[in-house]
Amino acid sequence: MTPSMPRLVVFDLAGTTLQDDGTVAEAFQEVLGAEGLNGSAEEIARVRGASKREAFRKLATGAEQAERLFHAFLAALRRRYEAVRPREVQGTSAVFGWLREQGVKVALNTGFERDTVDMLLRMLGWDPGAFDAIVCGDEVAEGRPSSALILEAMRRAGVSDAAYVMVVGDTVLDLQAGMSARAGWVVGVTSGAHDHSRLLQSPHTHLIASVAQLREILR
Repeated sequence: MTPSMPRLVVFDLAGTTLQDDGTVAEAFQEVLGAEGLNGSAEEIARVRGASKREAFRKLATGAEQAERLFHAFLAALRRRYEAVRPREVQGTSAVFGWLREQGVKVALNTGFERDTVDMLLRMLGWDPGAFDAIVCGDEVAEGRPSSALILEAMRRAGVSDAAYVMVVGDTVLDLQAGMSARAGWVVGVTSGAHDHSRLLQSPHTHLIASVAQLREILR
């Protein structure tokens, strides 16, 4: 039986708590196009939520090109966010605050590497010290759909029982990782990369429009 309240909520970043304005997909398309690769919207959608280095290993023709694309992607992403500052999904900070008031720990997990995450948190005005864990794609052996990001967030936050963990994300890979971790709640949000019909194809416990609706689930 799922407990009434989690001890830890592990949130994805881009598309879940960070507003998805197409920036990530555009950066993918830019760097793939520069290498003469035709990264279709569907191909890019399939790797959303994955470690970005792993994503380019799937999209490139070889390891050397994949690494080159990965670094070009990071540069393209930085340029875009410096031109148009990232914004949180409406209501995200309020949900973070409400969870903390209930004694629930809050963590972030993401396919981005640490330098990009530090940049995004700084631009969003989020204090890294306010989170019980922040786990990045370059800090675990396997990216999603592996549960490694979630299990590391649990370890850092001091929560050992996955039945008391809620995982929230906007991609099929987020949901698969949550199920792989055997989290008590696996929540898909349609505010990001994947729409309701796509998320519906993956096992989950809840589908909601955005993180702003989390309080409705827990009440």
